[in-house]
Amino acid sequence: MTSTANTISLSLPTTHNPSSLSKPKSLPDFYLRFRNQNPKLNRVGISVTNPNNRIRALSTIRASTASVMEASSKEKALPTIVEVDLGNRSYPIYIGSGLLDQPELLQRHVHGKRVLVVTNSTVAPLYLDKVVDALTRGNPNVSVDSVILPDGEKYKNMETLMKVFDKAIESRLDRRCTFVALGGGVIGDMCGYAAASFLRGVNFIQIPTTVMAQVDSSVGGKTGINHPLGKNLIGAFYQPQCVLIDTDTLNTLPDRELASGLAEVIKYGLIRDAVFFEWQEKNMAALMARDPSAMAYAIKRSCENKAEVVSLDEKESGLRATLNLGHTFGHAIETGFGYGVWLHGEAVAAGMVMAVDMSYRLGWIDDLLVKRVHNILQQAKLPTAPPDTITVEMFKSVMAVDKKVADGLLRLILLKGSLGNCVFTGDYDRKALDDTLRAFCKS
Repeated sequence: MTSTANTISLSLPTTHNPSSLSKPKSLPDFYLRFRNQNPKLNRVGISVTNPNNRIRALSTIRASTASVMEASSKEKALPTIVEVDLGNRSYPIYIGSGLLDQPELLQRHVHGKRVLVVTNSTVAPLYLDKVVDALTRGNPNVSVDSVILPDGEKYKNMETLMKVFDKAIESRLDRRCTFVALGGGVIGDMCGYAAASFLRGVNFIQIPTTVMAQVDSSVGGKTGINHPLGKNLIGAFYQPQCVLIDTDTLNTLPDRELASGLAEVIKYGLIRDAVFFEWQEKNMAALMARDPSAMAYAIKRSCENKAEVVSLDEKESGLRATLNLGHTFGHAIETGFGYGVWLHGEAVAAGMVMAVDMSYRLGWIDDLLVKRVHNILQQAKLPTAPPDTITVEMFKSVMAVDKKVADGLLRLILLKGSLGNCVFTGDYDRKALDDTLRAFCKS
């Protein structure tokens, strides 16, 4: 088969500085904006390369940074802001400690008088009152309703989604209302899809409370629900008005959820940011220990990576698909094993190992990179193989309906070359895929 992949060089502005972690444990104050001068991407496949492990900007991108005045010690610290540049639909990602205590950040993005907070039974007792206060403090014209959904991936379905619509209709919300997603990836995906659908589209805001949601799912406008035959097969691209990441919410996050989110952090380093991956290798213990400076840097750097990709390829015509390293295998694990049995990041971690194994079988990477991937996932206490009960046929049946299938051809994200390089392609030896599946499955 003839490859349809277009090869481009991709880089990021060298705005990050790992050495900054030696500074006092407070978030840096700066503003970063990505400019997309070529939004009309129409690529079937791409190859992402970072020669010499350096991060360089595409010739079609210009990044500019502007300093923000530091707050005095008596003032509230200004958030770090990463902007997703989508023209007139651009929006900021606010990152910082104590941001839920700065009501102006949320209120500036609420344009009507009615708000519906969508959350779950785990997060509501912890943060619902604080969010309602942030939305209404000094703002008596705004009224807030809430709907509390059951917690877990197994509830990310049409039946649960209807509870959001029920509450919105019962509350007589209009087109000027704003939905607010307060929770992890499941809540963000469902609230966003509800916002995209209710009255054919109302504004919504993301307030992610898990590492997974803060570094990945809350950014970029992917919304949706699962189907019994496949994960995230029903949904829409629908961008929020803003993403507010209060890093203090991670203080209540269970260790297993923390590790799950780090799988997505590791992914960014593998596919496009070698310097970030090398930083992770040196700082994984600090991340697992919830060191505030390390966690703030990992969230910021992940959001920068995600924001640039989304700015270039909002609806996943090519480049954005590379963010799904390990996800084709991982989604098959989640679907075959049962939604919620493994956390999303756990399944993605095992999926990344399988993608790396296949890349090695194709001769595209060396064994040292394979070992580095195993080592960092083990440091993060993440799985490096799928459950024993998942069979080759289960993988194949679920992968056959994956969203990256085009004209019957399964396209995969695989590593190729040195660290930080990957390809999104259907041009690979099918025997390598079969050999990988047989190596990881007992039947």
